[in-house]
Amino acid sequence: MKLLVVDDEPNLRRMLRALLESEGHEIVEAGSAEAGLQILEEEHPDVILLDVVLPGSTGLDSLPEFHRTLPGVPVIMMSGEATLSDAARATREGAFHFLEKPLSPDAVLATVRGALEVSRARELSRALLDELGPGTLLIGESEPMIRVRDTIRKVAPTEARVLIVGESGTGKELAATAIHNLSARKSGPFIRVNSAAIPRELVESEMFGHEKGAFTGAEQRRRGRFELAHGGTLFLDEIGDLGEGAQAKLLRTLESGTLQRVGGQTPVAVDVRVLAATNRDLHADVGAGRFREDLLFRLDVVLLRMPPLRERPGDLPLLVQHAGDRLLARQGIQAPALAPKALELLSAHSWPGNVRELFNFVERLAILHPDEEIGPDHVRELLHRPLRPGSPEIYRDQDPRSLRERLDHFEVELIRGALEASGENVAEAARRLCTDRANLYRRMKRLGIRGES
Repeated sequence: MKLLVVDDEPNLRRMLRALLESEGHEIVEAGSAEAGLQILEEEHPDVILLDVVLPGSTGLDSLPEFHRTLPGVPVIMMSGEATLSDAARATREGAFHFLEKPLSPDAVLATVRGALEVSRARELSRALLDELGPGTLLIGESEPMIRVRDTIRKVAPTEARVLIVGESGTGKELAATAIHNLSARKSGPFIRVNSAAIPRELVESEMFGHEKGAFTGAEQRRRGRFELAHGGTLFLDEIGDLGEGAQAKLLRTLESGTLQRVGGQTPVAVDVRVLAATNRDLHADVGAGRFREDLLFRLDVVLLRMPPLRERPGDLPLLVQHAGDRLLARQGIQAPALAPKALELLSAHSWPGNVRELFNFVERLAILHPDEEIGPDHVRELLHRPLRPGSPEIYRDQDPRSLRERLDHFEVELIRGALEASGENVAEAARRLCTDRANLYRRMKRLGIRGES
């Protein structure tokens, strides 16, 4: 990898060159910010080490220009005279890290390695955008993610139906989007149906449409999601939540290539590729009589399994960086840098909510700890661990709350934990809590908890 060192002390530049070249990196040098910016346009380094105190324009004053000239390249600031306010300003301006002089070789190497992970993550993101199409980011260099992308490349150009399985938050919709973007149907519509979010009595109308007067409130004809997806792709998310009637109608549509609107008599031809996703064991549901076996055979032409985050902890630094890039692009919030020990703790966490939970956690860090380097204590403080029965916190002798108040507090923690782990999906949270969605809604309303459907 190529590194640019900008410092007006020749001896320090020589020391850094020897240290970093011993790691196999190519080094280019500059003695001022102006010279560094000129080299930047010619050399395109992967990481920049920039001194704060320089002749002419200072490193801090020049930092925004470095970012504008080569966006996304991590900049490590160095100084022996900087104040706390200088470090805070550097962080606000987007510096990756702040090293104090005299420099420790171990600290330099650890920081440079972390910055190079950032560069690799951004390069991987750009490569995936080119590879899998716009709007799709299946981040990861682990073996499970390589298999996922390989399957997508093979199946996308075909018309085969794909059943995407995996836990909540693993990126099933991203995989479906990638398949659509790489298919011959990419210029057609991509229509998503969340089966769990539609009341069962309205599922058939939503999916297949209805005729005027088909039921109370049907004041005009309405096209369903299948017709809207004509010529493109229909993504049936949470397919395991479809009721018996909708399953039967879906099977007929897949077999015949035609549908019948609710209240209609005339078949309507549709040209749609169907992709389905679930976090349930549909074979177990077939055995329990909850899902039609013949429908499962129709949907499961190619099986694509999305791995949970705990099975690919090596991808976590790339995902953390992508979460930070997304925060900056969408909300203008600069995500803080994570110390190596903090990343180790995150890699050891089980992440029941998978990538979605990780993204929420990075956003929480950025909001609550701006302008700080995130260490292990920050991680321990903010990783949600709901109280469990038997936890000593529940039995504090000095707790003035009544039994009802303490039980409500415990229930709030459990529900909020389940909602976060399921990406605020109430139906999925209800399954995690072994209750039905209506009961969970009632409890959330009583406790003042808001959530998405």
